[in-house]
Amino acid sequence: MSKILFIDESGDHNLTVIDSQHPIFVLGGVIADREYALGEMTDKLNAFKQDLFGTTDIMLHTADFTRQKNGFEQMKEKVFCETFYTKLNQLISELKITIIACAVKKQQHMDKYGLDAIDPYHLSLNILAERFCFDIGRNPQKGKIIAEARDPTLNNQLELAWLNVKISGTNYLQAVDINNRIEGLLLKTKQDKIAGLEIVDAIVTPIARRVLGRTSRVDLDIIKSKMRKNHLGEITGYGLVTLPKH
Repeated sequence: MSKILFIDESGDHNLTVIDSQHPIFVLGGVIADREYALGEMTDKLNAFKQDLFGTTDIMLHTADFTRQKNGFEQMKEKVFCETFYTKLNQLISELKITIIACAVKKQQHMDKYGLDAIDPYHLSLNILAERFCFDIGRNPQKGKIIAEARDPTLNNQLELAWLNVKISGTNYLQAVDINNRIEGLLLKTKQDKIAGLEIVDAIVTPIARRVLGRTSRVDLDIIKSKMRKNHLGEITGYGLVTLPKH
């Protein structure tokens, strides 16, 4: 059974101007079996939307539900807001997914490498592609990476980052290993209504907040329980990579 890695980011990868309120870049990923992602996971997300909003047309987008806009105006009501997060946490806990993420602390990254500092998006995509390949293992069916399409400049940057991974490989995998396991990168728009992209959007900012030592209304323990682990249950280096390493 083939797998899909849905990716989304929190923060920007600009190393020239670093936002003191969000000095981090996180690329997060949700891995799911293709049939499950297109079937049961989509059905569960639609049931969540229908239950709360009476429609499946609304798009689960962190920037919208935290700012109470674009259909999430009811979030201004305390009771509805609490119900929303309770049911969102329940939804995430029920999903058959594996979460992976790479967080780059931008100022420390610049302090350590200076002018040689690699773009955080390139670094993070390398890490996620690598972990995705490890998750695929010896599965004869190749996996796919799906990301949200943005403006042409950002799309080009993402495609160049993926091309670099395909050509150069990573620290632990040669290019041939990646090409044998991952079919390619697809860009999809919000209008495509890809459940996996909506789910990863909902969890990537909470991961960033966790790395920064902040709280989140999206349950961080539930997210942690879904992260890729080693046989001892450790997520550091397996499900969550934080850079630069100490």
